[in-house]
Amino acid sequence: MNKNKVLTIMLIVLVSLTLIGVVATVVITQIGGKDTANAEPDIDTVLESSVDVEELTTNLKGSNFVKISLKVQTDSKDAAEELTKRDFQMKDILIEELSELSKENLEGKKGKAVLQNTLKTKFNGLMQEGQIQRVYITSCIIQ
Repeated sequence: MNKNKVLTIMLIVLVSLTLIGVVATVVITQIGGKDTANAEPDIDTVLESSVDVEELTTNLKGSNFVKISLKVQTDSKDAAEELTKRDFQMKDILIEELSELSKENLEGKKGKAVLQNTLKTKFNGLMQEGQIQRVYITSCIIQ
């Protein structure tokens, strides 16, 4: 009878330790996986999946004009290739959006952030392969 009790206790301890080990492994893996999934890609990956929009000069709403160039970051190399082919469509959207903005709307950090978010949304509407991650304004002169 004593042997059965000792054996039962040993089995319960062994199963408990195994269960604790499995739970700890899952928790550590999940925490580690989230950190790498949310990590920023390295600069080479960003450049590989980005497209430059060459400098464009267009009228703003009113009597002013703007010279602007962009870098558009996508989520993959395939998406960047598609976006390169859609260059004329991106420029069309850019001209349309800028023509609705006045000099005052575009000045300052807030105005540029609004333009970047608008362009990101509109450019994503074009995409069939991947998505736009971010739109960078690389040059902007308003006159």
